[in-house]
Amino acid sequence: MELLTTVKWGFIGCGEATEKKSGPAFACVKGSQVVAVMSRNINKARDYAKRYNIPRFYDDPQELVDDPQVNAIYIATPPSTHATFAIMAIKAGKPVYIEKPMAANYEDCCRINRLVELTGVPCFVAYYRRYLPYFQKVKQLIEQGRVGKVNNVQIRFAVQPRDLDYNSKDLPWRVQADIAGGGYFYDLAPHQIDLLQEMFGPIIEAQGFKTNRGGLYKTEDTVTASFKFANGILGSGSWCFVAHKSAKEDTIDIIGDKGTLRFSVFNYTPIIIEDEHRIETFTIDNPKFVQQPLIQNIVEHLQQTAICKCDALSATPVNWVMDRILHKI
Repeated sequence: MELLTTVKWGFIGCGEATEKKSGPAFACVKGSQVVAVMSRNINKARDYAKRYNIPRFYDDPQELVDDPQVNAIYIATPPSTHATFAIMAIKAGKPVYIEKPMAANYEDCCRINRLVELTGVPCFVAYYRRYLPYFQKVKQLIEQGRVGKVNNVQIRFAVQPRDLDYNSKDLPWRVQADIAGGGYFYDLAPHQIDLLQEMFGPIIEAQGFKTNRGGLYKTEDTVTASFKFANGILGSGSWCFVAHKSAKEDTIDIIGDKGTLRFSVFNYTPIIIEDEHRIETFTIDNPKFVQQPLIQNIVEHLQQTAICKCDALSATPVNWVMDRILHKI
């Protein structure tokens, strides 16, 4: 891999994720610059470039990839296009950073990995929660043995339908399987599953049930699953995206033989750990731009001063687990 003194990013996609989570973080990292942006809507690309002082903009992804001033690509489009754009960039010899999930299915993840192995061009995936202080504290407490031997993990997630879910003529892309890979499960569960595999190792067995209870769109809106880690820990999960507001929940419980640990994935509620002697809580602040720690690690990797392990190979098992749960493989 060629050493990049300054990582000059080209964005393929400039939607919500780049506005709130990732875009500002690129500018905060030393040795990182955003030099080009692409959207299918040239006016949107122009407006984005103007607002963030980005010198060039495109409506053709190949033109952005071929831009000689761009030496790394950030893909922030819906999952159905991730593999196409990642392969395009890797073939051009340019490192890639892909929004999660890595692709719309496990097979596309494997296609990307095969090309990474063949070319040596690195590919990273935006499982940035691994790097946040909140989740690092969770992992630290588990590794310190605060709950003893972990026997079981339980995911529980429930939310109301979003306002846009009621617009049958213009549904969000996140509930269109051909674009997103599935429904909201495929959009949100990746972070939960990735964190658990980061803490406990790979999931080697997974199965699930899916259904549509709300009838607002065609993809699944309710999912249950069970899974097994390579070390023997068992897990289960339930997700409902058409719940009443009173049922709203975002919880993962880690159950050990000496105590339990509870945390959230999206709301960052205080971490609660309980054993036979006491209940203790931890309130952990995260950085203003949540993707910044991961982006910094990626930039340092490309500068050959660090190693980023949040790569395509480590991200692929998430898609395998989700596809098993949804009976896609």
